[in-house]
Amino acid sequence: MASPNGGDDFESSLLSFEKLDRASPDLWPERLPGVSEFAASCKNPINNSPPKWMAELESEDIEMLKELGSLTTANLMEKVKGLQNLAYQLGLEESREMTRGKFLNILERPKKWRPFTCSRFV
Repeated sequence: MASPNGGDDFESSLLSFEKLDRASPDLWPERLPGVSEFAASCKNPINNSPPKWMAELESEDIEMLKELGSLTTANLMEKVKGLQNLAYQLGLEESREMTRGKFLNILERPKKWRPFTCSRFV
């Protein structure tokens, strides 16, 4: 503990008068692309224009996002399970159609056409 008499000397000995040159690329590397835009958007949360990723969405997509965002965890899990079941059913149907196409020989590559040659006419 510092004595009351030498307290000011101790604090002044801790001060640094070194000037850092921020122009040095070694000390202050270039920022990552996109970080400055992200930082600027975080500083100003009130923004009238929608984000870039949301500009391409249609009104139906936005409604779907709102609907999914309002679901509880259990309801969202049920929705995901329903989508998984639908994907499974679609896979089964595709498998049946591929098998059907195989039996009907519609999936074979066409053979290259070769002109009729006969050794007698050559």
